[in-house]
Amino acid sequence: MNQTYALTAVTVVVLATVLVGALGLRISRTTSDFYVASRTVGPRLNAAAISGEYLSAASFLGVAGLVLLQGPEMLWYPVGYTAGYLVLLVLVAAPLRRSGAYTLPDFAEARLESQAVRRIAVLFVIGVGWLYLLPQLQGAGLTLAILTGAPHWAGGLVVAVVVTAAVAAGGMRSITFVQAFQYWLKLTALLVPAFFLVAAWAGDGAPRASFDAGAVFREHTDVRIAEDVRVSLDAPLTLGVTGEVDGRRYDRQPVTLGTGQHNVRAGAHLVFLPDTPVPDTRSEVGMGVSSWSEPLSGDRAELRLYATYGLILATFLGTMGLPHVAVRFYTSPNGRAARRTTLTVLGLVGAFYLLPPVYGALSRIYAPELALTGDADAAVLVLPERMLGGPAGDLLGALLAGGAFAAFLSTASGLTMAVAGVLHQDVLPASPAAGMRSFRFAVVVAMLVPLGGSLAATDVPVADAVGLAFAVSASSFCPLLVLGIWWRGLTPPGAVAGLVTGGGAALTAVLATRAGLVRPGWVHALLAWPAVWSVPLGFVTMIVVSLATRRRIPPGTAAVLARLHLPEDVAVQPGAGRAGSGRAAPGRPGTRRTAPGRAGGER
Repeated sequence: MNQTYALTAVTVVVLATVLVGALGLRISRTTSDFYVASRTVGPRLNAAAISGEYLSAASFLGVAGLVLLQGPEMLWYPVGYTAGYLVLLVLVAAPLRRSGAYTLPDFAEARLESQAVRRIAVLFVIGVGWLYLLPQLQGAGLTLAILTGAPHWAGGLVVAVVVTAAVAAGGMRSITFVQAFQYWLKLTALLVPAFFLVAAWAGDGAPRASFDAGAVFREHTDVRIAEDVRVSLDAPLTLGVTGEVDGRRYDRQPVTLGTGQHNVRAGAHLVFLPDTPVPDTRSEVGMGVSSWSEPLSGDRAELRLYATYGLILATFLGTMGLPHVAVRFYTSPNGRAARRTTLTVLGLVGAFYLLPPVYGALSRIYAPELALTGDADAAVLVLPERMLGGPAGDLLGALLAGGAFAAFLSTASGLTMAVAGVLHQDVLPASPAAGMRSFRFAVVVAMLVPLGGSLAATDVPVADAVGLAFAVSASSFCPLLVLGIWWRGLTPPGAVAGLVTGGGAALTAVLATRAGLVRPGWVHALLAWPAVWSVPLGFVTMIVVSLATRRRIPPGTAAVLARLHLPEDVAVQPGAGRAGSGRAAPGRPGTRRTAPGRAGGER
């Protein structure tokens, strides 16, 4: 790819982000503007903004890479991400908006009248937000390094600076416009090149093999192996080898590898002949690629079927608890608008996810060696050059590069806004006179911590960090939101116990496996994908402890639930059912301190 074109595209995206953010800055005046855009964001704009921040580069680049590696077996992956909004639509969207909260901790305290629940919720919001921000910054560094040859830290630093400036300048009002713009940019960046690539494929006479057929090298291909891999062959294969294979070193020699598995050391060059099937590979240092439908029984370390269900459950239930997603529903004018927003999001996200599999299918024909080199996520970026070449390929590649960088910016903006809001209200000391200066300082802190982590821990797998964030969210906030909205028997001790047990177990389990404390096998699989058991654990703990502490049900529960479930035009007395409790009324969640500029009684 022409580096000048790619760098120009990234620069244009950054400048456009700053200019669109400036529009929000001009109309951001109050704290309500900064936190929830004064709750005036309509369904179409809000849906585009939610889609923009939700569709990170893992969606833009990663889904195509997964299809390249495993074919249609991986099409369930975007289904899990999209279906999470269906659960959110049915169970959470409208009641969450009617709570009148600014953040998830606001909702927790307003529902349960407990500072303890609020403090635990604060910890999980910050933890999940930072876990999700870390891979965005690392991925930005990797993408910019691939596109321009810049150092790995450069991309993350660019994203951090631009996002911090946009969020600190205009808050939620500003990033709403930014993220809506970036959704349509990402969709255009995938749709326009896909049209030309499919047209080129149709006129190329390329193989019309079935979608699930194995990838095949169409020409002489020289592949450099970046890390130690285990190659699995279903039939003997003759290829040229420079480097170490199965413990023997070769120097530009033709080698015939027999059926079975062969170990290839990092740095080896393999030369494949035309019409040679692309071998299946498994990384020697990671889990690698294997069929998602592998049976639950057996002694294979991967146990892919269990892992698949773990990821599906995490994405299906974790979406509602992601702080940058939840805070978006507080910006809707009312509960009906929140439901319409969610329904529109389902359409926008579903439309987007139609495109990455097209790139994955084409890359199985035109860039199959990426399955061997460990660069499968680069399939979207390299296809225009492979299929079209020349200025057309460079221009389309630059458009895709700009879209990928927009994905990092939009997701990082939403996460930074959510974490900064919680830091500002509950963690960082500030006086009422500090006003927005305190919020802007919180934005800087919200970004500095994950930026430092991305620079210090460059070898953390991006997919693992994203999966961990979803698993922790599903195990903590999903039980809190579902039971808090739909069960009047939830008590503060039950909520605290469920948050700590479910979310804490998920976090501890995955960290233990990433630290190498658990040997491969069933125990490793259970801990590496904990959502299958940690989500039920969170629900059961909340229910059991709440039943054991029935006397601790907050006195204002009936009024709060009425506020959550009744339409906005039905009047509910703010203090009904909890006179003298000293807690915030429904629709006016209590906070550790009153944010300057917040209008009392805001609905």
